[in-house]
Amino acid sequence: MVILEEIRKNLIEAIKTSGMTQTAIAKELNIKQQTIAQYISGRAMPSLDTFANLCILLGLDSNEILNIK
Repeated sequence: MVILEEIRKNLIEAIKTSGMTQTAIAKELNIKQQTIAQYISGRAMPSLDTFANLCILLGLDSNEILNIK
């Protein structure tokens, strides 16, 4: 079962370990830095297209972020 809190934690960890700043990620995704901050704080989750582009940008396997085995 996919749990949003686990997805958020995985996403936070991936962003932190990427070495990219929130500002750099936002610029690459053409969104505001505040939006990235909302993802990290749990106030928002990325849309499906933003999530896919974030995975590509950070070199992530979406299955790992979503806890799909």
